[in-house]
Amino acid sequence: MNILVDAFGGDNAPDEIVKGVLVALYKHPTLQITLVGKQDKIESLLAEKSYDHERLTIIPATEVIDCDEAPVNAIRTKKDSSLVVALDKLKTGEFDGMVSAGSTGAVLSGAVLKLGRLQHVSRPALAPLLPTQNGGRVLLIDCGANMDCKPINLCHFALMGSTFMKTMFGIETPRVALLSVGVESAKGNQLVLETYPMLQKMDINFVGNMEARDALSGDYDVIVTDGFGGNILLKGMEGSAKMLLGAMKGAMLSSFKSKMGALLLKKSLKAQLKKFDYEQYGGSPLLGTKQLVVKAHGSSKAKQIVSAIEQVMGFAQNHLLDRLGEALSNFKSDESNEQTLEQTPVEQVQSTTSNQVD
Repeated sequence: MNILVDAFGGDNAPDEIVKGVLVALYKHPTLQITLVGKQDKIESLLAEKSYDHERLTIIPATEVIDCDEAPVNAIRTKKDSSLVVALDKLKTGEFDGMVSAGSTGAVLSGAVLKLGRLQHVSRPALAPLLPTQNGGRVLLIDCGANMDCKPINLCHFALMGSTFMKTMFGIETPRVALLSVGVESAKGNQLVLETYPMLQKMDINFVGNMEARDALSGDYDVIVTDGFGGNILLKGMEGSAKMLLGAMKGAMLSSFKSKMGALLLKKSLKAQLKKFDYEQYGGSPLLGTKQLVVKAHGSSKAKQIVSAIEQVMGFAQNHLLDRLGEALSNFKSDESNEQTLEQTPVEQVQSTTSNQVD
C-alpha cells in the first residue's frame, strides 16, 4: 500500500508531518509512503534518521498553499504546490489515498477539481468520527464542506454515512439521525422539513430528528446536517469541552484538599477522558470523491498524522470507495434532483468552499 502525504500542509509542517510518517512506517512494515513538498527541507529532516529508504519516496514540489488564499484560485495558479502535485499524482491511480493537513478549502476544492466526484454524488462531504460517552463513535456528515445544501445533498450524505459505518465498523443497520432543533418531525428549518420525508423513504435506518445535546449520547451512528450546522455543532462541542476541562482543572488546584482529591482521581479521570480523545481518529475523510482523501486537522502533530495515515489504510483495505459507489448507484432520485447532480465541478467547488473553516 502506497499513501501520499502532503508534507507542507498544516501549522506544524513539515516537521511534525515527517515525524508522523516515520512512526507510521515503523508501525506498518509493508506500508509505503510518498512525501510531497520541498525536497531539500524534507531531506534535511530525514538526515540521520533510521528508516527503510525503499519505503519512503519524495516527490518534489516548490510551492505551498497558505490558509488565507482563495481555495479555487490557489489550486489553479499554484500548480507546483505540495497539495496540487499530490492530488495530480493521486489521480493517476498509482496510490491508495492521501493525507493533508493543509487549508480545508484548498483540499476540498482541489479534490473536487482534480479528482472528481463519484458517480451519482451531488456533493462530497467532510465526515469526522466523534467519540461518544459509551466508548463508541458517531459520524458527523457534513462538518463544513457545504455551507448551503438542498435536500438531495443531505440524502446523499445519509447514504454515504450509513455505508461508511457499515463498511468500516460492521454495523448492520446504522442509526441515521437528522440534526434539528427538536425530535418532532414538524420541527426544523425549511431544509430539515423537506429532507425528513425523503430520508423516511430511503433504504436506511432513519431514526428521525436529533437535538445537538444528544450528539455524543451513543444513541446514533450517523448525524446528517449541512456543513453550516455541522461546523457549528463541532466547534460548539470543542469549546464546551475546553471550558469544562479548564473549570475542572481550576477547581482541582484551588486548595490543598482539592489537590489531594485530584491526585486520587487522576487515574479514573484519565480513563474517562481517553474516551473523548479525537486524536485517535486522525482526520476527517472526504466522502464522495473518486479517490481516498483524509483531511487532517490544521494543527495536527505526529500522532494525528499517524492516525490519518492509518485511516486511509483502513478505508483502502475495506474497499470503501467500491461500497460507496454501489450504494449510490442503487439510490433513486427524481427528475428535479438529477438536475442537482449535473452541476459542473467548478460550480460545485465555488458553491461549497466559499466559506471554509479550518
